[in-house]
Amino acid sequence: MNHSDRLAAFVALGHYLAQLPEEEVTELAYRTRNQNPWFDRPNVEAAIKGIAHLLQEEPLRHWAGRYRPEPTTPRQIGVVMAGNIPLVGFHDLLCVLLSGHTLLAKLSKDDTLLMRWITDALLRLEPRFAERLQFVERLNAADAFIATGSDNTARYFEFYFGKKPNIIRRNRTSLATLTGRETGHDLGLLGADIFRYYGLGCRNVSKLYVPEGYSFTELLDSLAPWHHVLNHNRYQNNYDYNKSILLVNRVPHLDSGFLLLTENTQLVSPISVLHYSTYASEVDLVDQLTDVAAQTQCLVSAGGLYPGSFPFGRAQEPGVSDYADGVDTMAFLAELA
Repeated sequence: MNHSDRLAAFVALGHYLAQLPEEEVTELAYRTRNQNPWFDRPNVEAAIKGIAHLLQEEPLRHWAGRYRPEPTTPRQIGVVMAGNIPLVGFHDLLCVLLSGHTLLAKLSKDDTLLMRWITDALLRLEPRFAERLQFVERLNAADAFIATGSDNTARYFEFYFGKKPNIIRRNRTSLATLTGRETGHDLGLLGADIFRYYGLGCRNVSKLYVPEGYSFTELLDSLAPWHHVLNHNRYQNNYDYNKSILLVNRVPHLDSGFLLLTENTQLVSPISVLHYSTYASEVDLVDQLTDVAAQTQCLVSAGGLYPGSFPFGRAQEPGVSDYADGVDTMAFLAELA
């Protein structure tokens, strides 16, 4: 199976996902939520649509054309996949298989059903991938590693995988910059960046940077359509718990009834909480963002006006070349001797 065959299979998978019948999505989401209660229908559907978008033929071919089409020596690549949001490990699967290597995938217990479902679909379209795709519990046979986890598990990964070529990803989160000139429509779009996947992803906005004296009234009003997140019992439990903590500790905060905003220097906020910091000038903002660049997955701003940022509402719609932690996975795979 050559590069052209592999690419055609992923393009076909994108077409299949884009045309998935509603009843199949409903049934799949029902089974998935039984495994992981956070993976409800809206989020499963969003993940499937996101991968269909990722596999659009023209951008996929353009992206793949930037790299060596065949490896000098095919390797076995051990991938430890995350499971914080639906199908989050798919991009690594795409990179390893498209690059011509063999994938040894250790799935997260929180996202086994969806990952096996999408690989089954891929194998129906291109059965020859069966020779290059294995689900394993141990990665002893791997020649190189890609691992995604927390800062704590990263130390574990470095100990066990550090002697071979590797990409080890750590905790990251996403940020938004506001100027006070955003429209209600702009701020409404930001809701998807905050609430999609209930804030569990590294591309979810967990902190805002706002000008000194910023009024949050229009922001909270514009986010009101997302109040339905409170219908999820786990989200509501987090909201109730975090609200009680803020109240008991007398921490100043704003409460929308489903989202808590509080000034905090920490980048990562608990589920149902959004942190913010203020800036005095554009220079001050640049300095603050520079200080946290190593912990930032992506940055969003209205219309993507801030350099290097995504437009509001697009944080959870990465392109195929938007690599986790900014590390070019395909270049890493192409350079393996």
